[in-house]
Amino acid sequence: MKIHKEGRTLLLALLAILIVANLLVINFLPGRADLHRGIVIASTIFYLLILQFFRNPRVIIDSDEKQILAPADGKVVVIEEVIEKEYFEGDSKIQISIFMSPLNVHINRNPVSGIVKYFKYHAGQYLVAWHPKSSTDNERTTVVVELSNGLEVMIRQIAGAMARRIKWYIEEGDAVRQGEEFGFIKFGSRVDVYLPLNAVVKVSVGDKTKAGRTIIAELPD
Repeated sequence: MKIHKEGRTLLLALLAILIVANLLVINFLPGRADLHRGIVIASTIFYLLILQFFRNPRVIIDSDEKQILAPADGKVVVIEEVIEKEYFEGDSKIQISIFMSPLNVHINRNPVSGIVKYFKYHAGQYLVAWHPKSSTDNERTTVVVELSNGLEVMIRQIAGAMARRIKWYIEEGDAVRQGEEFGFIKFGSRVDVYLPLNAVVKVSVGDKTKAGRTIIAELPD
């Protein structure tokens, strides 16, 4: 298990702060062995919780241009037909939304291979990730990838009440590969995928997903 680059500086700084804090407590409150032990245990648990946010597990990708892979670890919270206005000019699409809890891996992976035809960052609010307007009002990125067959798939990273650090590693014109990292959302939130109406959805609301491994839909021939 590796630690993702987005967490290395924060984890080193946090470790130093916790060590100093524990030493100060031990120094200024001598003779309180139970208190010292409790603070050490609490500090260790807190550090491990932050550490797990930034874990970077090795993922083996079975690439298939007909399949749409989950862009995030989490739980499917929305599957519905929507009108998409930002890029598709009001066309109907199938929206699949995956909610990332603080306990999930926070790496975002490309659900398909292709060329990035559109990318835009939107500043916005920080509504809770399950709020109906979070897809349009929250801080977010919008990415559209064109597949080799001409179909286009949209992906949105959406910040939430806790997640206020969206990172992305792609630009318009980039060639991306299915399953590779395209971004990171610190401390959880939500990722939406917008698919053609004739895509066959392979998950249900409430299902758990693994980024780059769970097949959430299949495209028509």
